[in-house]
Amino acid sequence: MAATDEDGSQPTIEHPLLKPNFLERRLYQLQLAGTAANHHTLVCLPTGLGKTTVSLLVTARRLDEVGGKSLMLAPTKPLVQQHAEFYREALQIPDDEIVVFTGDVSPEDRAALWEKSTVVMATPQVIENDLVGGRISLSDVTHCTFDECHRATGDYAYNYIAERYHADASDPLVTGMSASPGGDEEAILDVCENLGIQEIEVMTEDDADVDEFTHDTDVEWERIDLPDEVLEIRDALNEVIKDRLEKLKELGVADSTQPDQSQKDLNRMRAELQQLINNDQSEGFEGMSVHAEVMKLRQAVTLVETQSVEALRRYFDRQRNQARSSGASKASQRMVSDPRVREAVRKAESFDELHPKYRKTRMLLAETLGLDDGERVIVFTESRDTAEALTDFLSESFDANRFVGQGDREGSDGMTQNQQKEVLDEFRAGEFEVLVSTSVAEEGLDVPEVDLVLFYEPVPTAIRSIQRKGRTGRQSEGRVVVLMAEDTRDEAYFWISRRREKEMERELRELKGMADEIEDELDAAQQSLAAFDTGAKVDDESGESRDGSGSSTGSGGVSGRPGLQEFGDTNSESGTDAEVESADEDVDTPDPHAEGDAIEIVADQREMDANIARDLSRREEIEVRLETLDVGDYVASDRVVVERKSVADFVDSLVGADRSVFEQVGAMARHYSRPIVIVEGEGLYEQRDVHPNAVRGALSSLAVDFGASVLRTEDETETMELLAVIAGREQETADREVSVHGEKQSKTLAEQQEYVVSSIAEIGPVTARSLLSEFGTVEEIMIASEDELREAEGVGKVTAERIREVVGSEYTG
Repeated sequence: MAATDEDGSQPTIEHPLLKPNFLERRLYQLQLAGTAANHHTLVCLPTGLGKTTVSLLVTARRLDEVGGKSLMLAPTKPLVQQHAEFYREALQIPDDEIVVFTGDVSPEDRAALWEKSTVVMATPQVIENDLVGGRISLSDVTHCTFDECHRATGDYAYNYIAERYHADASDPLVTGMSASPGGDEEAILDVCENLGIQEIEVMTEDDADVDEFTHDTDVEWERIDLPDEVLEIRDALNEVIKDRLEKLKELGVADSTQPDQSQKDLNRMRAELQQLINNDQSEGFEGMSVHAEVMKLRQAVTLVETQSVEALRRYFDRQRNQARSSGASKASQRMVSDPRVREAVRKAESFDELHPKYRKTRMLLAETLGLDDGERVIVFTESRDTAEALTDFLSESFDANRFVGQGDREGSDGMTQNQQKEVLDEFRAGEFEVLVSTSVAEEGLDVPEVDLVLFYEPVPTAIRSIQRKGRTGRQSEGRVVVLMAEDTRDEAYFWISRRREKEMERELRELKGMADEIEDELDAAQQSLAAFDTGAKVDDESGESRDGSGSSTGSGGVSGRPGLQEFGDTNSESGTDAEVESADEDVDTPDPHAEGDAIEIVADQREMDANIARDLSRREEIEVRLETLDVGDYVASDRVVVERKSVADFVDSLVGADRSVFEQVGAMARHYSRPIVIVEGEGLYEQRDVHPNAVRGALSSLAVDFGASVLRTEDETETMELLAVIAGREQETADREVSVHGEKQSKTLAEQQEYVVSSIAEIGPVTARSLLSEFGTVEEIMIASEDELREAEGVGKVTAERIREVVGSEYTG
């Protein structure tokens, strides 16, 4: 523990915005905060040692000296709520100025709360949506924290927010926080580049200032022998995998039929199959279906090897239900109908022994909680099925509770945010002793210190392994045990995890203090992030950004300030008047998204799954507004509405979606005079074994019967460009305004009759109207003979036969 003052009390940090005697003074936290107050910094600190405190110290200083607003982002709702509670306890800021933004708060309320708030805690998806929709501005945000920043890869919302923050804020400062930012130098540099970070501060448990706050954590592994019955189930499933891989080998995409293919090889196979599809080769579709089956079977093998027979039973129950559903994939249907799979399922259903991992788990908990007088244990597992089944089993001997994510799925209820909070509060209060959790508790949640962390299975990534082990050994000696089933993927995952952890620690040490090298690795654009869309210029030699007056603003546009060593030092002030005035007198930065003559596009907020609205919002000449549209996906003017369909979605909407494309475009045509359908992607005529003429007929019907323009694009980027051109022509050339109108209406009686008839054998709306005109009622169509049906215009022999087959065949279920 930290050294005490003469009166025996722990030294605390004093600051005008911190509540007195609240924060214990730890030198390593002050050192990290000192760097983070002056530079865009990645803070790497073992879980449980106060990364959030570091961010709090920087936030307090920025708000005190610069003013503005602080934004803290965290990947999950429980983490956001936890951070908000901590900040309210620590800061001398009114509680109502520290607000929480999640999807539970309406967009309108968020816009109002943003204006009144001083500190905002939020999930990244919410902030991304509000930025794209123009509901908030980051211009006055003076400190932005990205918690669990290792997530800043790919299309994750952190990347877009960071880009906008550096572009829009007048005085930005970024702090990224993670116990495990990446598995190698490239991954860490990628995170730094995506967030605009230029400094890395690393503390490990070996550092002297940190060591006194940690204790040894023993890591043990327990080898588990699987019974013969379980191995027989696994071997039967592996035989099916080998058979399917043989088919992929015949297609030339698989090199081996061994069932223990690496994920890298499976990804390569999928990429080669996709290439076949892109080249209009039917073998690609066949192979993709087989590949999907292989992935499902591998999941089954993983469950029986590393989880439990009960988890496998639950998995196959869901697979059977999916195979029976409408629109089920051939992969699911083929898998559950294979005799070898059925035999494996039969053996699983008849297996009534206690799984050896269950037995070992119960024994370890008995040792910890009984013999060793422990108080709390966390059991981590990859599978929600296992978490639920294991909780039921352990509850027979211990006071156990589960902790899982919020998503629901068939046969497995998720937990609401309130339920998660209630469970954690009860665990902290000691109301129960065993928490059985999926990965939802790994990242940053303030779970109390525990006596044992039990890995029900090894974790194949260093990030998640480190997160889990951080739950023990903070204040006293802790224990970590990993269960490994012999000769299964458990062993491979365990050794991969150990190797990656060692690599990460080595890389972090090498990166420690390498800000200059990191800056050299970054793109030229990233090196001058502070100058994005501001009046700043970049000095080519120094790399420093300078405002219009020529004064240096330091790294990344952050004014140079002394470190946070002044916290708690009564002989120093926490900043000079000159510094504050300098910050207040920064040149105003025009907001590129402010009101003006921008082209406006209204996007349905459900389209945020794609990158189109996000990419449009990056363009200075375009203003995006997000709404929940009743009609269409994008509105470009008072007369133009656009429905976007991927080729797969387009075909799906023809053959079995709840709301067909004809209904959607019909609604568009009723409310807008210029409906447009964009069909995005390639392989339109090779989807789901639908005959090309059926697709051509649908396209023709949209154009002829509904007056819709049907346009094709290759990908999201081309769709985005096309939308920009359409909106520009409407608003600039035709001088039209954007107006959203139309709502889902109850179908008229005639529309309902057309819908019922058009759904028969997929004959479509044109033929349905022809039949209704000929026979007068739906009932008369249903009882008409094949010859009578052919009297209707547009109904030939094939169509008539299909109608009679659907109407007259016995239902077999």
